[in-house]
Formats: sequence, C-alpha cells, structure tokens
Amino acid sequence: MTPVENSTSPPAILLENVTKVFRSQGRPLAAVDDVSLEIPRGTVVAFLGPNGAGKTTTLDMVLGLTAPTQGRIEVLGQNARDAVRSGKISAVLQSGGLLRDLTVGETVELIASTFDDAISTEEALTRAGISGLAKRRVSKCSGGEQQRLRFALALLPDPDLLILDEPTTGMDVTARHEFWDTMHAEARRGRTIIFATHYLEEADSFAERIVMISGGKIVADGTTREIRSHVAGRIVSARIPGDGGTSQVPPLAQAAAALEARNDVHTVHTEGDRLVVHAGDSDAVALALLTQYGGEDLEVTSGSLDEAFTALTRHDTELRHGSEVAAREEGARK
Repeated sequence: MTPVENSTSPPAILLENVTKVFRSQGRPLAAVDDVSLEIPRGTVVAFLGPNGAGKTTTLDMVLGLTAPTQGRIEVLGQNARDAVRSGKISAVLQSGGLLRDLTVGETVELIASTFDDAISTEEALTRAGISGLAKRRVSKCSGGEQQRLRFALALLPDPDLLILDEPTTGMDVTARHEFWDTMHAEARRGRTIIFATHYLEEADSFAERIVMISGGKIVADGTTREIRSHVAGRIVSARIPGDGGTSQVPPLAQAAAALEARNDVHTVHTEGDRLVVHAGDSDAVALALLTQYGGEDLEVTSGSLDEAFTALTRHDTELRHGSEVAAREEGARK
C-alpha cells in the first residue's frame, strides 16, 4: 500500500444522495434514504447504529455488492466494483467464504493465488495475528479466529481501504482487544478503515469519527466528543455549601429547584452536597452555579455516548415498532 500524500486525491469514499429501496410485503422500503457522505483517506470511521439501521446496506453498496436505487458512489475515485477488482478495497464481513476442510495457511495461499501482486502468506498471517494457526483446519478455529482469518485474506492485495462489518462478532473480550490492537497498527500504516458496529465502546475507543445511522439516514456525524456534546449535552456538577441551617429551604434544594425550571436543563439530582445537572447549555448552568448559588469545586464533563446513541436512534426504534403494529393490525383486518 502506498500512503496518500497528495491532498488533491479523491476521497476514500464519496456518497451523493444515495438511496437503496427494497420491497417488503409488496411495499417499497428505503433501507438507505438520501445519504450523502465524504470520508477522506487515512481516517478511521465507525458506522454506528441499531440493527436494521442501514449500516450493512450502505457498506454493501460501497463494496459493489449491490447497486444504489439512485445516487452516486465513488470509492478512491472509481466506481465501487472497479475499486474492488483493482485490490484497492477489501472487506472483513461477518460470515461466509471459508472452506472448512482447508487449513488456515492453505486458505490464505489459495486466495493469494487469485491476486496478481499479493503480499506473502506469512506476512498476512503475521499481521492478522494468526501465524501460529497456519496448520489448523478452519473447522477447528473459533469464531474469533475465523474472523482474523478473514482479515488476513482482506490484507492480501494490500488495500488502501478496509471495510469491516461487525468485525468482532463472536470474539471474547480478550480477542476483541487484540483485534483492535491489530487495527491500530494498520491505521498507523496510513490505511483508511471503515467499520460498522453496534458496540458503543468500540466506536468510542477506536474511531476518529463516528457516522451514526438510524432509519436509513445519517443522524449524527463527528467525533465522539462532538456527538456527546451536541446530543446529550454536558454534565455540570458543583458542591453547594450549606448556610448553617439559618434558612428553611437549604441552598442545595433551592438551587436544584431553580435549575430544574430552566429550559436548557434536562435533569437535576444531588450526590451528597453536590448538585449534578445534565444541561444543553453547560456554560450558562456553570455560571449560574458559581454566581447565583455559591457553587464550589465545579466540574464539567461530556454526556455519555450511550445517551447520545439512545437519543438519536429513539425515533428509528419507535418508527419500526409503529410499522410492526400497523402491519399486525392490517393482517388482523384481513
């Protein structure tokens, strides 16, 4: 792989107004709905969303496995299928494609023979962390080991772009951490890595950028910190000193009641003598705590990615639930 140095090079992935429509029970269903997205080369991006959100369908179109109903897709300046044929893009998918009776080494050698200029079998196995499994039959490999084998196969053409669809499915916690250590090494080589996941911690700890998908649409796009701050607001907390019991309503209770009435405050609760406020406008709340309520030991932290994920995908969940209810009611009427 040759690292990209020219800033004028086309992006790794370009989607313009991409829609993919399937038919479900005779009705059109937009799995991907008017999505536009540009991903520069040399970045690590997570596609995050609930099951059925459109992540896998989007990646299938990027890989040329299915064509968009409308819109345009470019991969490394080419159409998707040409990019795959040239070896510039590889994928690690969730399942399929392995011959159980071959050994791990034989599998890599077989697939390497289909490329004009593949890296060596030994290098692919080493970089995937499975050189010690070369003589083991595929049928004897665990789910996590088979995923690493798929990764070794994806490395053979030394691609510029790696697409990973739920890559750690079937791996235990240790294997998952080892896999992402390997991915960090590939990212340091300058490779562009795009991965779909529903594991929040993977997106949080590994991705430079998160594209959150729900209901076939992009509902958020940015760094983890940006998504947390934009969607979930921030957590502002401060210690509220007492007044020695001179007032009927303690200062902590006064401050809590006043802040709960603000439009920019989501929730308020106390932890001992500290007031903890989940707020959209954290600066205004912090100022109020310090100047109006005598707050001390102020702390401001970002909301969790879990909260952002729940808030952004709630509509998709409700919409799918509503569709299921409507379908059952229509079936009952028939």
